Amino acid sequence: MEAKIKEATKKFEELLRGQLERAEKMKENKDFTDYNALDKIVIGIVPGDGIGPIILREAERVLRFLLEDKVKSGKVELKNIDGLTIENRVAKLKSIPDDVMDKIKSCHVLLKGPTTTPSKGDGLPNLESANVTMRKELDLFANVRPVKVPEKNIDWTFFRENTEGSYAVGSKGINVTDDVAVDFCIATTEGCERIARAAFEFAKNNGKKRVSAVTKANIIKTTDGKFLDICKEVAKDYPDITLDSWYVDIMTANLINEDIRSSFEVFVLPNLYGDIITDEAAQIQGGVGTAGSSNIGKKYAMFEAIHGSAPRMIEEGIGEYANPSSIFKATEMLLRHIGFINEANKLDEALNKCIEIEKKVVVTGNKDGATTKEFADYVMQTVKAL
Repeated sequence: MEAKIKEATKKFEELLRGQLERAEKMKENKDFTDYNALDKIVIGIVPGDGIGPIILREAERVLRFLLEDKVKSGKVELKNIDGLTIENRVAKLKSIPDDVMDKIKSCHVLLKGPTTTPSKGDGLPNLESANVTMRKELDLFANVRPVKVPEKNIDWTFFRENTEGSYAVGSKGINVTDDVAVDFCIATTEGCERIARAAFEFAKNNGKKRVSAVTKANIIKTTDGKFLDICKEVAKDYPDITLDSWYVDIMTANLINEDIRSSFEVFVLPNLYGDIITDEAAQIQGGVGTAGSSNIGKKYAMFEAIHGSAPRMIEEGIGEYANPSSIFKATEMLLRHIGFINEANKLDEALNKCIEIEKKVVVTGNKDGATTKEFADYVMQTVKAL
């Protein structure tokens, strides 16, 4: 027993030292990339696996269509990055192989397809999620997920902390004995402060008057308590914006409570709660296939669908019927992030018309609906008609 405790303690010490080093490194990055100052913006196209290559192929077509003039002039370069498949990651025994990471870092922003994460019992190596690795390696600390349902007066924007919490070291838990397993939850001052400030800055710049912090600080007192305390400190710099706090369990109920849910505007959440709550919110919007997601850091940014790689669809031979709405919305967010507002507005308007108003081409995820390509064609035809 003593030997097992000492072994677990040694692993914890290594983990702790790594997190202390990370906390110091975070303080070094001060300024965000100014895309207007770049001679050329490099957009990485990362297909992933499962349905990823299928929906990314169409998202790339839409992106090239919208940015045709800018690609021709050399202002924008689209760079295809292969190698983020589950097969290659397992073969290299790395969540993101080194050569793939080098290519990723040669880009300014990324449009990424879903990637499969090995789970307990599937016979694959215990690899960390490629998303988690990318978020940590590129310091993509803010996962921003908008959800809009105009007819229900819902306009929410979620700021999910992306590099800490229960996911920061999710693959480095310790089986101390056969009876006791321990995982870790991480919170740093810099990590909590920057996500809180990002949420309040968004609220200030977009005319929002309310930010809601979502934790379980009554039970997870140390890390969640730190997160909430720092949100309160940051809120003092924004006297025109109200901060309220909610526990994650009641917030899951609030989002389906039609009497109060439309009063919420901006949310700020630790990693795990943000993952869960934003999937619920996306379902209210129409399903996880309808929501895009941005992962923002100071130097890099990555945009993706919020759903997974859907291996079942590939196994059943219906991958070509995958709904690309989520990755198209991520594409719109990417365009907006790098300053191409006109193109982003066109895509946003076209998607709203195609999905909510006309519905001439409907993707169901099965052979009774349109293919991914047919829907992409519909979106581009709609953009042309605007």
